[in-house]
Amino acid sequence: MKVRQDAWSHEDDVLLAETVLKHIKEGSTQLRAFDEVGDQLNRTSAACGFRWNAVVRNHYVNQIADAKKERKERKRAASFSYYPPVRQLWTPLPDTTFNEGELSLEAVITFLQKLAQSHQQTSVLEKDKERLEAENRELQQRNQQLEKDLKKIKQDNSIIEEDYQSLIQIMNRARRMAILEDEESMSNASFKMDKNGNLEKLAK
Repeated sequence: MKVRQDAWSHEDDVLLAETVLKHIKEGSTQLRAFDEVGDQLNRTSAACGFRWNAVVRNHYVNQIADAKKERKERKRAASFSYYPPVRQLWTPLPDTTFNEGELSLEAVITFLQKLAQSHQQTSVLEKDKERLEAENRELQQRNQQLEKDLKKIKQDNSIIEEDYQSLIQIMNRARRMAILEDEESMSNASFKMDKNGNLEKLAK
């Protein structure tokens, strides 16, 4: 257990300040700096933190500002390093060739393959569209033909219905005529059926 109670020397304060400034520049925390100094001086990190905030920090105000500025610049530089300039990825030359260091042959082949695949998919979609349009026209024609057939069937059915009603009327008239012929009590007059199915009395 760290129980050191002796006073801080000038060298201890310098070590504490340099360690804290280093951690600030590197984007680390002051707590880690206190732990590091505590291990070297056999002091607790709490004692190092108290010494820093109470005494040492006031003597390094400008250095702390510079360290924070340097940390910010490091972070900015690190973020830019993940995004290479666009010209390194694709810089066409006037003669439509590419520098070997700027664009690889594999990248060009991959790009052309994707472009060809895109055109192929577009062609397939156009063919599917034409096929669907042709099928739609065929279905419309078939629907029109079915409507005509249905209309003709309705007309034929109406004619059959009229013929059926006419036949019923003729049968009823014939039945009535047969009854009249069987009744001898009536006059001996003769009858005949005209073209409209009506009974017509014949002159003697």
